[in-house]
Order: sequence, then C-alpha cells, then structure tokens
Amino acid sequence: MKAHACGNDFLIIEEAVAGRDHASLARRLCARNTSIGADGIEFLERRGGGGFFLRLFNADGSEAELSGNGTRCVAAWLALSENLREVAFGTHGGVRTCRVVEANGAVYLIESEMGVPRVMPRTIELPGAGNVEGAMVNVGNPHFVLFVEREDFGAHGMSWQELGAKISTSPLFAHGTNVEFVQVRSEREIAFRIYERGCGPTASSGTGTCASSAAAMELRDTARELTAIAEGGAQRTVWAANDAVMLLTGPAEIVCRGEAYVGVAMRAVGL
Repeated sequence: MKAHACGNDFLIIEEAVAGRDHASLARRLCARNTSIGADGIEFLERRGGGGFFLRLFNADGSEAELSGNGTRCVAAWLALSENLREVAFGTHGGVRTCRVVEANGAVYLIESEMGVPRVMPRTIELPGAGNVEGAMVNVGNPHFVLFVEREDFGAHGMSWQELGAKISTSPLFAHGTNVEFVQVRSEREIAFRIYERGCGPTASSGTGTCASSAAAMELRDTARELTAIAEGGAQRTVWAANDAVMLLTGPAEIVCRGEAYVGVAMRAVGL
C-alpha cells in the first residue's frame, strides 16, 4: 500500500512477507525512476492481543526510530481496511497513539500523540559554515533545528538543501540527524524546510513538524498551539507544557495498493 502525508510518501508492507529483506526492499521499492517510489517503508508487524509494531526504513536502506507522518499513514490504512479509529503503535522511538478526527473517502485527518519533546540549545562548528546556532531536539528521533531569516530558508551562505546535507551527515552526530530550517512568522505560525536523514529534502515530516514547533515554543516564545507549514502543507501542533505529550494533527491519504515484483525470481510482495 502507498500513502502520503502532506507529500511525505510511504509504502506499507506486512512484516510477515518482508523476511530479512527490509533494507534491500527499501532501496529497491523506494527508487522513484525504477520502482514505486517513496521516502521510506513502514513494515507493519501484528503482535499478540491485537498489538502493532512499526519498523521504518528510509529510501537509502537505513533504519530510523520512527516517522510521525509514516505512522499516521499506517493509521489511515488501518482505518480504511479494518475500520480502526484509534490505534497504538510500538516503534523504536516509543509508543505512538493515533486517532481519526475526520474521514473523507481515502483521506483522513489524524491526531497523534508524539511523546514529550526535549529541546537542547547548541551551537555547532561546521567546516565551510562556521558556527551554526540551533538546537538539538529529540522527539523519539534526532533533529537539529536552526532559525533562519531568508525567504528561501538559506543560511550561512548556502541553500538550505546544501547546509542540511552537511549538518545531517556531520560526524558531530554519530547516527546522523534530521535538520529543520524554521521561520517564525507570527506568534501562532511557523514555516520550515526539512532535510531528512536517509532520504534528503522532503515535502513534510511529522517529527520535523514537532521538533520545529517545540524549538519555536521554547526558544522563541511562540504560542503553545502552532500552525506549522512545510512545502507539502500545514499541520497543527499543541504542547501544553514542557513535560506534556505533544499532539500533532494532520492529513494522510491512501494512494493505492497492489503487488511489487522484486529480485531475480520476480517474487511478488503483497501490499
């Protein structure tokens, strides 16, 4: 199955048919010119008692802790296929609970509990860019957030894409990091761009939305309810207090379902 959340697109495959091929399947099936194309694959494992666990593999085959948008896409699929209106997913970044707020055909508006963000101001020294002031934010996976003034979201004499690539792969971050470039537009609205670890620039990111919002709330004194606008569209965040769970509300749309043929033996992978 394929779905997207604000243009951040994912494939969903049952863990039972993945075997040991998670990374290989991600690299093959996420290739946009020679296969289906996606930012990553969510492998859905069904556990005893009706529980679910998600493993996320990025387009380059690397495994990540979780994806806010990807989790929401899986919730939309289970709402469509099994009429589940509230579902909790185990992930390597913690449990995430999703609730359907509205449904319109294959398009769902979903509220997700995204855990308690941790914001740590930090200035890093980057070759070619000098000192880059920002914040490390953990929302179950790592982010580096910097605030920018330029309309094109560039900073330190570089485009956001170029600077994002340098920060994301810097040895300062042992396991890499996602990077967000944030403009504070008003007390209740931010705009941002995302360079995502494992797949590069993306149209949206659920955890990136939460990281950008948390940094703006804590370091720029914005309201605790924000509209956060990425290239793929707007999402809403609510963070009542620093020790509270952040809520993320945004859309997810089911695109299609079918079979993919991979490997020399043309093995069919049921979606």
